[in-house]
Amino acid sequence: MKRTRPAIGPLFYFGTAIVLGLYFTFAAVQGDFGLFNRVQIDAEIKTLKAQRDNRQAELAQLENRTRRLSDDFLDLDLLDERARDVLGMARPDEIVIR
Repeated sequence: MKRTRPAIGPLFYFGTAIVLGLYFTFAAVQGDFGLFNRVQIDAEIKTLKAQRDNRQAELAQLENRTRRLSDDFLDLDLLDERARDVLGMARPDEIVIR
C-alpha cells in the first residue's frame, strides 16, 4: 500500500489567497480610505461648505456695514443706530421696549 501525503502546498496557497482577499476587502470597506470613511468625509465636506457659505454671507454683511460707516460713504441712519446701541441712549420722544 502506497501512502500519499495530503496536498498541503495548494491548501496553503488557497488559504493565503483567502486571507489576503479578506484583508483587502476589509481595508476597502473599513480602512482609512474605505467606503465608510469616504461617506463620513463627504458629510463633513457638505457641513463645512455650508459653514463657509454662512461665513461668506456674514462677511459680506459686515463689509457692507463697514463701507456704510466709512469716510467715503457715510450712512447717517446707520451711524445714529450704532451710536444709540453702543451708548444706550434714546431721544426723549422715543419709547424703548426691551
